[in-house]
Amino acid sequence: MIAALLLAASTPTAVDAERAFAADAQRLGQWTAFRKYSDRDAVVFTPQAVWARDFLRDLKDPPRSVRWRPTHSFVSCDGRTAVNTGPAFRPDGKAYGYFTTVWQRTKGQWRWVYDSGGPLSGAVEKGPPKVHRPGCRGKAPGAPIIPPPTLTQKQARTTPEDNGRGQSADKTLGWDWKVDKSGERHFRVYQWMGSRYAQVLINDIPAK
Repeated sequence: MIAALLLAASTPTAVDAERAFAADAQRLGQWTAFRKYSDRDAVVFTPQAVWARDFLRDLKDPPRSVRWRPTHSFVSCDGRTAVNTGPAFRPDGKAYGYFTTVWQRTKGQWRWVYDSGGPLSGAVEKGPPKVHRPGCRGKAPGAPIIPPPTLTQKQARTTPEDNGRGQSADKTLGWDWKVDKSGERHFRVYQWMGSRYAQVLINDIPAK
């Protein structure tokens, strides 16, 4: 039991992964870091959904990277899936918006599968990240969240109204996203609270 607890304590969290990602953006270059931490099937928005592997492939790193840090992390009971959000800053340190990243840990490695963000609407939060955990007693029976349908490259690039969803393996954390024809995006996160799902995060990103 003690060994298991020590192992769990030493396993990097999604907050650790976010911080390493942000640090590598400064050390290696902005888009180099995005490529390093992205999952093969990661999605970004332009504003329609596109595969990150295609979008990032030929991007050149800017002279100076943007900066960001997590202020909230919504995690699954099994600790292998998390949604991080927090402020984003220009290279000069001025806050310009917020980011939201979905992380999944597979074979000990954290990779992001969703990355988006929007304009900042309030003051920048201070202090360490707040980790939000679901109700982890028992499983989530009859969980309505289902895995996202696989998007082909053609669908991801040309569908005028995109949507997708995902969940943690233990069904205690789920999310969905939708892009309207106007380019406005909506992203929601749900956590299992022991007897029901609660919506714990929503991003409404206006069309550019």
